[in-house]
Amino acid sequence: MKLVEGEATVENVGEFVAWLDEVGEAHGCTVQAFDANYVVSRAHLSRALDLADRARERGEAVARDRGVEVMLYAAGRRQIDRALELGVREGRGPVVVLVAADGADDSVQAERAAASAVAERLDQHGTLGEFDSERVRAYFDVADPELDATDADLEALVLERVALLDVEK
Repeated sequence: MKLVEGEATVENVGEFVAWLDEVGEAHGCTVQAFDANYVVSRAHLSRALDLADRARERGEAVARDRGVEVMLYAAGRRQIDRALELGVREGRGPVVVLVAADGADDSVQAERAAASAVAERLDQHGTLGEFDSERVRAYFDVADPELDATDADLEALVLERVALLDVEK
């Protein structure tokens, strides 16, 4: 898995997503963009990818598309339209784009090539760790009592929500 971080200007979400799909198809990769304001860490997307792949291997996936399944896990939700809130929006904003080979023998090269193509459309700079904590807390329903009752930080609680999606099926 490779992550491409930066600022993107999205004039039309549908066209941007279609372009990401074209990049993915050209390189044998899943390419999924996220609003970086909701992504708490690399581990957040890595865990979502791992769990989405496991669900697909077991025949338990909700979505037909691997990228959408990853989005569902990253969101900790089974409702596609609610999970899509983690996706990109029209306008300029911080993004993290996940690039993951679809099991090809040359997966490292495929991921590298797809990530390079995506990077050309972004003003690259680090966005991981720059999430909006209030937005994340609201989206993942993390209230003060929960934070006060544990030594876990917000990242750990979000990762727990991602993992708990399997339990909620």
